[in-house]
Amino acid sequence: MEYRALGRTGVMVSKLCFGTMSFGAEADESMSKLMFHRCRDAGINFFDCADVYSKGRAEEILGSLIKDCRDAIVLVSKAHGRMGDDSNAKGLSRRHIMLAVEDSLRRLKTDRLDLYFAHKFDSLADMELTLRAFDDLVQQGKIIYPAVSNWAAWQIATALGISKAKGLSRFECMQPMYNLAKRQAETELLPLALAENMAVIPYNPMGAGLLSGKYGSERKPESGRLVKNSMYMKRYSLDAYYDIAERFTAYANKRDVHPATLAVAWVMSHPAVTAPIVGARNVEQLEASLAAADLEMTEEWRAEITALSIAPTPATDRLEEIVP
Repeated sequence: MEYRALGRTGVMVSKLCFGTMSFGAEADESMSKLMFHRCRDAGINFFDCADVYSKGRAEEILGSLIKDCRDAIVLVSKAHGRMGDDSNAKGLSRRHIMLAVEDSLRRLKTDRLDLYFAHKFDSLADMELTLRAFDDLVQQGKIIYPAVSNWAAWQIATALGISKAKGLSRFECMQPMYNLAKRQAETELLPLALAENMAVIPYNPMGAGLLSGKYGSERKPESGRLVKNSMYMKRYSLDAYYDIAERFTAYANKRDVHPATLAVAWVMSHPAVTAPIVGARNVEQLEASLAAADLEMTEEWRAEITALSIAPTPATDRLEEIVP
């Protein structure tokens, strides 16, 4: 396993991060344990979680698994999502952040989180107050580095400016959605990360299964996130995404590489990406993603694969600057 620098922090992480959203959901405790140890055997030291995954159950399972190797693990969790019926049991208010981190630490059976993410943007919370709450958690030793997921580039840039001006701990890592079908991150988020030396750990590198080889223009399995989960059905609802999946699967088959392996390797090969987040329901499904760590993605391969999808327009929308 290759290890990469986590932005400017000096921390080294495996070039694959394992996402535990399936823990306590599609994967029971026994299967979660098998997948965790398979990842450790493969050299993965980077594990992503969130309080909302299975309403805290994913954190509890992960916490029980890391107790004998905590100091060897780079541990991630997040706050924002609703965790109770109370009107304040969500968001990025200082109040909720301070309560949420204590709950996550308890469930994970640890005294600190290596990365703690603002999971989504909260338009009701003053950004400086949110950033000060994260900074206070750094000063208390409860989190090591603040991080951010699902924010727009302008929101992250604004936060970085506030942190610098006020002397606060800044976001050191971003977690955007990024895959061959969904390339919006290339427009501003990934360039921002390169400019600010932020780590990037993209989620959905296989498009929630879209790029796993099971989907095409006229082809869908009977089960899976894209046919059972309303959130993912909406996220990947355009016919164009399935056309991309069709072309991509054909390309992977021609190369004799599992589509899931190639999809993860393509994301991993972007110069801004530190480690794609891979997840699975079982060990068998996990193997294809783990194989991406050993795939040598050449510039030629990346260019050919990239050409199978639709390039996002530049931030200025001046197509004449990129089209010959």
